[in-house]
Amino acid sequence: MGSFSGPRDWGRLLTALVTPFNEDGSVNYAEVAKIAAYSVDVQKNDGLVVNGTTGESPTITEEEKLKLLDVVLETVGDRAAVVFGAGTYSTDESIHLTRLGEKHGAHGIMLVNPYYNRPGQAGLYSHFSTVAKETGLPVMLYNIQPRSAINLETPTLLRLAEMENIVAVKEASGSITQISEVASLVPAGFRVYSGDDAITLPVLSLGGYGIVSVIGHVVGAQIKSMIDAFPADFKTALSIHQSLIPVCKSLFSAPNPVPVKYALSKKGFACEKVRLPLVQLTDTEMSGIDSALAQLGD
Repeated sequence: MGSFSGPRDWGRLLTALVTPFNEDGSVNYAEVAKIAAYSVDVQKNDGLVVNGTTGESPTITEEEKLKLLDVVLETVGDRAAVVFGAGTYSTDESIHLTRLGEKHGAHGIMLVNPYYNRPGQAGLYSHFSTVAKETGLPVMLYNIQPRSAINLETPTLLRLAEMENIVAVKEASGSITQISEVASLVPAGFRVYSGDDAITLPVLSLGGYGIVSVIGHVVGAQIKSMIDAFPADFKTALSIHQSLIPVCKSLFSAPNPVPVKYALSKKGFACEKVRLPLVQLTDTEMSGIDSALAQLGD
């Protein structure tokens, strides 16, 4: 059982890292390192999430997950937070992955709503609290009803936020009303991250702290500028937000992370390939992304 070692400042901009594959379908770890370094050094991310949905976690083996974590820690762990996605629909498996993530040196753990088995609010509380008790790392909860088929309701989240090492939530419920309620009621120091790139600025305006991004792979520097400008220079923050709308729409025009992997490939990274059941983009989808990136002068 873990003993909480205290909070770590993960920063305001984190991106959930893609997993690049070789042509034979194996993980391209050399490219992982390149993309991690680019995301931190060029795109100005404060931290990276390894083994999130954007990393195609449902199709990544345990061995691959841990090697991904090792590579990212070795590459950027001295200058960026590295959070390990350890959540599954099995509490025992989530504990197992959490313990391994801590053993391998992760700076934090992200736990998604258990998907598919729809445990209800009592089950959600028991699941998250049971896993959190087994680690000394800070924990971010990930509330994403569209993918998990269940919403982490605000009263349940507030109970969980009373635990010492549950320190943040990635809010992708899709409800601005809920996010507003959460931001207004969580304890001081508890951080609410947007889980939806399209509403990062609105979430900040409601009391949110930052974003766990997808498009931060390719426009992280602009997102960071927007976050830094808010709230002292809201006009500038709003202008950046508006400029990012086309690329945000295009990079979610097909199932994530297929579009953002294509966008990264246009920057020279060997990461366009995805694992089934995801499939490559159509020519029309590629054209839409090309147009959006061109509007940014990219």
